[in-house]
Amino acid sequence: MNTIEWEMPYFNMGNTFSYAEMVYLIFPRPFMVERGHDDLVQPDSWVASEFAKVRYLYAQFNLVDRIGIQYFNGGHASKNDETFEFLHKHPNWP
Repeated sequence: MNTIEWEMPYFNMGNTFSYAEMVYLIFPRPFMVERGHDDLVQPDSWVASEFAKVRYLYAQFNLVDRIGIQYFNGGHASKNDETFEFLHKHPNWP
């Protein structure tokens, strides 16, 4: 991480596992990302690169419909509109 985040108590996690590798541990479960363009944790290009690794894994098993990413203007926030659509599809919420 490029910033000091008090809510991340995991010592040296960023130098040990990538975010894509952590998603590999939940495969083949659905996975959704919300990304604010002005989020200071990492740049858009880094987030897109990690997501591309995840997409590649899911594509190998024809499960691309189980992942999603939403980009939006703003910082470290949750928009929820596309996420709620995703959750209605996975795990089939009413």
